Amino acid sequence: MVLQAAFFKLAEIIPVDEAVALMKEFVEKTYGKKGKTVVRLNTKAVDAGIEATKKIDIPAEWANDVDEAAPAKKEVPAFIENILVPINQQKGDDLPVSAFMGMEDGTLPLGTSAYEKRNIAIEVPAWDATKCIQCNQCSLVCSHGVIRPYLMNEEEVKAAPEGFEMVKAKGANLSEYTYSLQISNMDCTSCGSCASVCPAKDKALVMKPISEKEYDQAHWEYGLTISEKPEAMATNIKMSQFIKPLLEFSGACGGCGETPYIKLLTQMFGDKMYFANATGCTQAWGSAMPCVPYTTNKDGHGPAWSNSLFENNAEFSLGMMLAVQQQRIGVRNKIEALVAMEDVPADVKAAADEWFNTYDDLNASEPASRALEKAIKAASLEGEAEVLAKRILNSSDHLSKKTMWMVGGDGWAYDIGYGGLDHVFSMGVDVNVLLVDTEVYSNTGGQSSKATQLGAVAQFAAAGKRSRKKDLGALMMTYKDVYVAQVSMGASQSQLLKALKEAEAYPGPSIVIAYAPCITHGIKAGMSCVQDEMKRAVDSGYWSLYRYNPSNTEQPFILDSGEPKLDFEEFLAGEVRFAALKKDFPEVAEELFAEAKIQAKQKYEEYKQMEAASRE
Repeated sequence: MVLQAAFFKLAEIIPVDEAVALMKEFVEKTYGKKGKTVVRLNTKAVDAGIEATKKIDIPAEWANDVDEAAPAKKEVPAFIENILVPINQQKGDDLPVSAFMGMEDGTLPLGTSAYEKRNIAIEVPAWDATKCIQCNQCSLVCSHGVIRPYLMNEEEVKAAPEGFEMVKAKGANLSEYTYSLQISNMDCTSCGSCASVCPAKDKALVMKPISEKEYDQAHWEYGLTISEKPEAMATNIKMSQFIKPLLEFSGACGGCGETPYIKLLTQMFGDKMYFANATGCTQAWGSAMPCVPYTTNKDGHGPAWSNSLFENNAEFSLGMMLAVQQQRIGVRNKIEALVAMEDVPADVKAAADEWFNTYDDLNASEPASRALEKAIKAASLEGEAEVLAKRILNSSDHLSKKTMWMVGGDGWAYDIGYGGLDHVFSMGVDVNVLLVDTEVYSNTGGQSSKATQLGAVAQFAAAGKRSRKKDLGALMMTYKDVYVAQVSMGASQSQLLKALKEAEAYPGPSIVIAYAPCITHGIKAGMSCVQDEMKRAVDSGYWSLYRYNPSNTEQPFILDSGEPKLDFEEFLAGEVRFAALKKDFPEVAEELFAEAKIQAKQKYEEYKQMEAASRE
């Protein structure tokens, strides 16, 4: 609006007063449903564009100015120089076929988003170490992975560049470390979620204009060299954030409700994870060629990410799981044959025994596999034993256990891909689902889906959706052997962590349904308050937290959210997708919102009854 208004003032295509009147009329027509505040802010933007134009005289000597020498090029991987840079310069059509030699199968390197320093932030978080309680919640909720906490040993403290901010680490078993929090201004989107969620009494993170914050890129880059400490394990939310996220700098909207969930998933399992991503918003920001935001850890290990169509992602994931399963079985058969031979050394047999014992243990399987691999390499084997050993080593990437996850949105899982998901889950196989539920088809403009709530306004439901939301969790629980959880990060981080761990550990199909506010919801408090919106959804009874674990024979179903304490319609009023209905169709809104409130209360009561019944 600012630039458009300035254009009409300077171009004088039509009288300025007429242009202003037309623009303000268009503002009312376009944003009227979003409330008076949005309309007022946009009309102010029109006035600012008219009033703030300023003539800048160009010095005459600039005509004879000499171009400065281009700075020395920083050495980057060949993919970045030969493919990413040309494509981002809109020169992708100029690339020869030979540029893609070695990538004929469609496999692309991970971590390329780290080379796209967009510098789009107008405000960035500023950290005050003296006020920080070191909870790491800012890192957890950062939708683009630009906030990283670190634990530093004595050598790393000494090697830190000048001005590198750090303080004594707080917490049990962390007394030997120094704590630092580093922020990448060049990758920040100014969403403000980090500052909003900071629980310190006197905020340790505040948003400041980027021009007012001192920044040294060398500090961020030094942070990337700091080693992960043994204590950095996903035992709780704080400790999980000392693990490098294997999802960073994506093209998602600022404040995105989806990415923090998936980022946490990569911190928990990313180096052991096969990742089947359904087409949709998660795929759009997760694989915008040539930018790949999934990356690797210091060992070069990261998610084996792949994308499939909306309608068949579950079957695609099943195929990946069966392929991995068969290859591991093949390796196991060879190891069994090897250790059955009399002349095989005792240390190889001992390592094999440990490998068999940890076969299905996601964490213990990795060190046991490396120990077995080392023992086989060191052994002097001959004949058939030598042949078997070579075959085992050739398949060494299948020695350790992996975890299979399919990820997607509600348009996939509730709607277009539901038949496939239901079919795969009916088979009882060990696959996991993280479903980020935005309650609309986010990627294509916010169309109504079977996950859209009663009364919500969306494309193709302009007068409010008339049917209730599908209860996908309840449907999956009818199988009795499917792990099901509903989570909401802003309402309970610990319950989320617990659900992801239980889902991965469960030896059958599991699904974690995560409430994910979206920019299409029109959150009146702004996208900086996404985490609070998650909490309000639970506090009002709009969304419930629970875990259904068939392995827990004492109490399979646990309702993790308490009685609603926020008025249901007060929550609805905070989002344009509901408020717009009340503005345009007040009588319809009154009817649908009242019914939605009744349905939410009924559902919560059903969950309470299920919990009571599961105790019996």
